[in-house]
Amino acid sequence: METFESLVRAEFAPGNTYLNTASNGLLPARTVDAVQAAVRMRAEGRPLGSLYDDVETVRAAFARIAGVPTERVALGTSVAEYGALIAAALPAGAEVLTAEADFASLVNPFHMRGDLKVRAVPLERLAESVRPETALVAVSAVQSADGRLADLAAVREAARAHGARIYVDASQSVGWLPLDAGAHDFVAAVGFKWVLGPHGNTFFVAPEDFGELTPLLAGWVAGEVPWDSCYGPVQELAHSVRRFDVSPALFTYAGLRASLSLVEELGIDAIHAHDVGLADRFRTGLASLGHTPVPSPGSAIVSVPGLGHRQPELSEAGIEVSNRAGNLRAAFHLYNTAADVDRLLDVLSS
Repeated sequence: METFESLVRAEFAPGNTYLNTASNGLLPARTVDAVQAAVRMRAEGRPLGSLYDDVETVRAAFARIAGVPTERVALGTSVAEYGALIAAALPAGAEVLTAEADFASLVNPFHMRGDLKVRAVPLERLAESVRPETALVAVSAVQSADGRLADLAAVREAARAHGARIYVDASQSVGWLPLDAGAHDFVAAVGFKWVLGPHGNTFFVAPEDFGELTPLLAGWVAGEVPWDSCYGPVQELAHSVRRFDVSPALFTYAGLRASLSLVEELGIDAIHAHDVGLADRFRTGLASLGHTPVPSPGSAIVSVPGLGHRQPELSEAGIEVSNRAGNLRAAFHLYNTAADVDRLLDVLSS
């Protein structure tokens, strides 16, 4: 009988102590095989229809993970492109509320409009800072820099009370933190971090009524019948949120199909318990060494002020972490073990 441990060990054999999923997730063996098979299909001139089928398989798998109908999921290439669609739909002078120092791909499209009022407040004050003139609250579910979790329930309640929409970037959470995408107006997330896919994909969730968005990026794949929409203006846009699709990077979706199958086999709840358990082990060890991480209870990401300068040294020792604004950032995922945590602590103690 396969267990969490046996499934993971069959898919991963990292050559180092890899604690940097917040930057890039490792590719499972099945994903590497799937991408290589797709590349061979292209190299040999075989029909690529099955790769387009992979796109729809990925859409359905993400919808299950996100807890929304497949019809609410679009597939693109970057968080910024969907932020730009949301920004374009806002009236001039509208207020967008963000968290201070949130990830650029989330917040920058609103600044680029030039005629929106973008207001940034500390993450812990986000919900209390929503006011009647706020049109949109845009926030990462988990902060990239330090792993802090947004209180999305409180933000949602405050936004609803004032008639504001909510846009959540789940790039640092989907794949380890349970997600109820249907509770928000808009959700975007890249697929190359915690869901372990190749680069080149972003998932986007929008309301069934499209949330007043215009499909400004619509090409042929945004048609109700894509293969009948290749020439001239698209006569009939997709009736679902698929109208916001961007032409897919087929090799990426071949890999994502395999990666998401592993995530679903393991289960988000089991991954969550595993990842947070390792992060908590690291927090406990840091305390014994006299270090205090940025408070981020319940997060798989741990950020330690003042230790970022040790990232090159750790990399030389075969331990991959990140230096973010002077902080050492370690991210714990399903392929990590208690031994990885202990090895990092051992090097930091020296």
